[in-house]
Amino acid sequence: MLPGMSAKILDGKALSARVRADVRDRIRAAGRPVRLDAVLVGNDAAAELYAQSQARTCQEVGIEYRLHRLPTGSGFEDVAGRVLLLNEDEQVRAIMVHLPLPTGVDVERVQSLIDPDKDVEGVNPANIGNVVYGRRSLVPCTARAVLELVEGSGIQLRGANCVVVGASNIVGKPVAVLLMRHEATVTSANKHTRDMETIARHADVLVVAAGVPKLVTPSWIKPGAVVVDVGIHRLPGPDGATVISGDVDFASVSAAAGWITPVPGGVGPMTVAMLLRNVADACLR
Repeated sequence: MLPGMSAKILDGKALSARVRADVRDRIRAAGRPVRLDAVLVGNDAAAELYAQSQARTCQEVGIEYRLHRLPTGSGFEDVAGRVLLLNEDEQVRAIMVHLPLPTGVDVERVQSLIDPDKDVEGVNPANIGNVVYGRRSLVPCTARAVLELVEGSGIQLRGANCVVVGASNIVGKPVAVLLMRHEATVTSANKHTRDMETIARHADVLVVAAGVPKLVTPSWIKPGAVVVDVGIHRLPGPDGATVISGDVDFASVSAAAGWITPVPGGVGPMTVAMLLRNVADACLR
């Protein structure tokens, strides 16, 4: 714990290690092949690094990783065609599409084409919609990661006041619904919300996915609250070096919160772990 800090850390690295170990044990016990087929379009450096990291992580838990590369000039028909071919392949049980896609290729339209039973990122609207009904489906990875971290604090979600700042289709809205499924009282806030700071200050659980660096300061925090920071930003530091920051001003908010996720080391590694769990679920069920 850092000087002046009262909050306990919700350690995404430690929790994700336990999830990965569980996935590895499940795969070994099943004795069946588990494979992730990923589509990568073009040569975006960040996407390339992520794919390489993903391949190593899959190998560690016993998942075969197959990367399907498409050239930079690929259009919607090229990407959609590859997704549809993977849908039809009975040997393929887990599919994801790396972002970004080339300019002009509709990301949501491509994601909607992925077979819901193979959509391990949970980005097909069918899987996002199933969250509302609590049906067995592949839940969006980041939303699932947030819930696991909140539960790691030990808070009783039933009846708790929860505020989710940010209402994206992949993170904010599914997180809000997952919290509702646990019978929490949930407020979904967005950039048009009036007096957001006051609303946040009543939250027992505050989830921030706004995409604004250091938006949340101590004045937003109810003493002892659980704070989960989904944001990640690369900012120039005073010495010119890159500094990683979240949507929460970690140093100051840590003095008021009861539990808090670091950036990096919080939601990020748990999102990867949830992807691995979804792959195992899709392949072994």
